[in-house]
Amino acid sequence: MESIRQPLQGVRNILRFNWHFYAIAGVGVGLLLALSFLADTFLGAYLGLVALAVGWVVVVSLVVSAYVYDFSPLYRLRWLTELNLASQPVVANIHAGFDESSALLQQRLNPAKLWVFDFYNPNAHTEVAIKRARQKYPAYAGTQAVGTTYLPLPDNTAELVVLMLAAHEIRNEQERTAFFSEVRRITAPGGKVVVIEHLRDAANLLAYNLGAFHFYSQKAWYRVFGAASWQHVQERKITPFVSVFILTNNGAGA
Repeated sequence: MESIRQPLQGVRNILRFNWHFYAIAGVGVGLLLALSFLADTFLGAYLGLVALAVGWVVVVSLVVSAYVYDFSPLYRLRWLTELNLASQPVVANIHAGFDESSALLQQRLNPAKLWVFDFYNPNAHTEVAIKRARQKYPAYAGTQAVGTTYLPLPDNTAELVVLMLAAHEIRNEQERTAFFSEVRRITAPGGKVVVIEHLRDAANLLAYNLGAFHFYSQKAWYRVFGAASWQHVQERKITPFVSVFILTNNGAGA
């Protein structure tokens, strides 16, 4: 099966869409190093250590990102087969403005029907990186713009719903809970919802430093799933930095 993704596409996209952050970090490191040579011995050593620390944080985050997005099993999607999630004929893929998964799901699963929904809201999702990504990558054919409170499918339609690194963009917990209740409505009895997310945990804090606070903790996700009446939740690790939650619609608790 020919790969749709290009070599190092993940880390190249991070650099392309967040170049302003890396430019600021590079200038900051350069200034700190310059000042370290001009300052006295003690202050110069301190500034030099700060510059090295900032550079180290940036490099580590990029190395981990390259591993997660370019070398790990994440975008190969074979783990869907390993989890017995690759044979559902009706699939809904929901994302938050940047879609790297629909073409891969079509290739890997070849479903009878693939619905693609985009809940990106330019008023709420103001990150410049998403705006740049949307300019670079056109929407998957047939993508429908939606809100987080209503998905335009009848009850019990989708046998598999995929949320690839998207649900954390719903920053309000009450809204996130309502969204997963709506996802539950469109999921067929016995159907699965796959939620792929970084967690706010030790591994991601070490990898992304303060950036890990953009993610939610395992406890926060389980709180939302429970409030949205998802009673059967499994959790697996795709990498040490990425978790997959598998929600099953058992038909109870509606």
